[in-house]
Amino acid sequence: MDVFSFVYAALLCTVVVHGKPTLRKERVLHDPELGRPAHEDNKSFQYDHEAFLGKEEARTFDQLTPEESKDRLSKIVDRIDGNVDGYITTAELKAWIKRVQKRYVYENVAKVWTDYDLNKDNKISWDEYKQATYGYYLANPEEFDEATDQFSFKKMLPRDERRFKNADLNGDLAADREEFTSFLHPEEFEHMRDIVVLETLEDIDKNGDGHVDEDEYIADMFAHEDGGPEPDWVKTEREQFSDFRDLNKDGKMDQDEIRHWIMPQDYDHAQAEARHLVYESDQDKDQMLTKEEILGNWNMFVGSQATNYGEDLTKNHDEL
Repeated sequence: MDVFSFVYAALLCTVVVHGKPTLRKERVLHDPELGRPAHEDNKSFQYDHEAFLGKEEARTFDQLTPEESKDRLSKIVDRIDGNVDGYITTAELKAWIKRVQKRYVYENVAKVWTDYDLNKDNKISWDEYKQATYGYYLANPEEFDEATDQFSFKKMLPRDERRFKNADLNGDLAADREEFTSFLHPEEFEHMRDIVVLETLEDIDKNGDGHVDEDEYIADMFAHEDGGPEPDWVKTEREQFSDFRDLNKDGKMDQDEIRHWIMPQDYDHAQAEARHLVYESDQDKDQMLTKEEILGNWNMFVGSQATNYGEDLTKNHDEL
């Protein structure tokens, strides 16, 4: 789920040459944009903002004054309260969070659709995608002399083709909107989960033995650039690997163990975030939120961290 931040960039299949990470990288598959463990730092509400608003809308709210944020939050609360009883339940918050994240996925596809639908037939063929993404490389291979560039393109082209064909359910090599959405956001579609697992394995398995050992697992999250000691969290991750990742205790993870790691079946991230928001804002402890309770803790939901409010970004902006 990048699952990994699931893990992908804004466009999951764009070819980019990445260096080794120097900071911790998260690969567990979350709902879109919920790409890191919740609440590692209780002093920061950024995770809550992105879960509640969506990443793009959270950026917009960061430009608002407190008064503007509270006003728009009040309107959002009215929309979340589906039965109009004046209370926001955990279930209503969960439904809202899932809606926001689903909207992100489909808006992302809409933004790039015209870049790939070259003949405007409302489908994107594999040839259209390949031409738009890899056309320059295929036509000018001599300009990609560096080994890293060549390796990246040669690796990503067949990988994208494999993923495209897996998303192409009717086998016509032309993706409609839903098929292209599953191509760009495979973590959202059950029939794409095997591809996500396989791509994760290929990313981390540096020695090509078809498994992920402890050192490969750690190297995916942390690189020794200064030769110093490992941070404490790396030691914790090593323990996590031996205690919870390597289920059959053979010293490595296979595809089933990777699936168990990045796609935990017993954890609903939207549910967990909704419960967290209720717990932190429920002043009378009735396990529901009133508008007053939400507005009283507005900074957790939408609060601006900006010091200069960018007035031009706040005008004529449609509400959620």
